[in-house]
Amino acid sequence: MTDVAEQNITGELVYLVAEDFKAAASLLYQTYHDDELFKRIFRAEKPDYDKRLRAAIREDLTSFWESGQPIVGIKDGDTLLGVACLTRPGASFGPDRFWHWRISMLMTAGFLSTRQVLEKERRIQQAMPDVPYHMLAFIAVSPQYQHHGLGQLLVKAADTLLHEDNESQGIGVYVTREDYREFFVKRGYQPLAKIEVAELPGEILFHSRD
Repeated sequence: MTDVAEQNITGELVYLVAEDFKAAASLLYQTYHDDELFKRIFRAEKPDYDKRLRAAIREDLTSFWESGQPIVGIKDGDTLLGVACLTRPGASFGPDRFWHWRISMLMTAGFLSTRQVLEKERRIQQAMPDVPYHMLAFIAVSPQYQHHGLGQLLVKAADTLLHEDNESQGIGVYVTREDYREFFVKRGYQPLAKIEVAELPGEILFHSRD
């Protein structure tokens, strides 16, 4: 996409390809492993939590790739520094997920976790405005490269995708942590709705193209 340089860290914004997925999955796993929502959905109290979380992330990345959703990364040579996954307007990423995704999730993450993922997406969709929009599903920066502005670069890349799509009216993101909320609000995202998933309160933020 473009070259970037931020606080002595140099990299390139690119669309990820299949060969990048192992690194992307590892990065997302590190980022969301201790996230309270993911811990509740994938039942962190169970001994196979790590295995089921890894499997769920892998299935999501596969679904993004197979349906042609944008997966943006920041790479320094062969090293992946950050990743962001979005859905385009009209993408079937809510309760109408592909059947093969459901089957794979049931086999790897289990019935309860799969049901909660679908319920999360159903509630998010219900709260979103009745206009075409992108959804920022995942965003992560490698731990050793955090606090250097790479997260902001990924948000800017998402904004570029928004403005390249004449149909989309904005980007939504669901957050359950106050630091994440502050991060997005500082970058133009506005509070849209509060919802609860797995008995954990969260908020949907929306960045309008205007």
